[in-house]
Amino acid sequence: MQFDMAAMDLGQRYKLMNSTITPRPIAWICTESADGLVNVAPYSFFNACGVDPPLVMLGLLHDFRTGQLKDTATNIVASREFVVNLVSEADAEVMNLTSVDAPRDVSEADYAGVALAPSTKVGPPRIASSPVSFECELREAIEIGKQTVVIGEVVAMHVDDAFISNPEKLYLDTPGMGLIGRTHGAGWYARTTDQFALERPRYDDQRAKDTKRGQT
Repeated sequence: MQFDMAAMDLGQRYKLMNSTITPRPIAWICTESADGLVNVAPYSFFNACGVDPPLVMLGLLHDFRTGQLKDTATNIVASREFVVNLVSEADAEVMNLTSVDAPRDVSEADYAGVALAPSTKVGPPRIASSPVSFECELREAIEIGKQTVVIGEVVAMHVDDAFISNPEKLYLDTPGMGLIGRTHGAGWYARTTDQFALERPRYDDQRAKDTKRGQT
């Protein structure tokens, strides 16, 4: 079945994209308003997009009802700083609680009882229980349709000492972090415990010749 995305409404496009691009890592984002109120919210339109410099990318949908920027996008554009925290299964319920549609004058960190820790290079704090946190400075904020695409440069990274197996070689115990991601539909998440490995193959010139010969 083929879908003409331009002919579909926002909800239909969201359902198709959300149900197929999975699993998606969760960016549990901390920002700070001009008057110092800490906003905490999870977003799953998120990933790494570069390492020189180290970059992360966020897709921040506007408020479906008003069409306006939500608190996270508003704060990032204004302050040009934010922190992305990754989510362990142990934090799943409190992370979900911070997704509530809270009034602008209510901090989700206070509402959900999220423990915060100071950042080192940006103003917004990080989430103390997160296995990994990325302090970010805004590089680009692009308004495209009903969303703000944010590209942030990672200026500092925090990894819980419990998950550093070899500091000199930067070996991390990623499976031990118990990170979760978003999957299809409302409320569905995935664990990262069911994994498999594939070694990256070397180019085989003979295989290329055999394949080409088979096509003639």
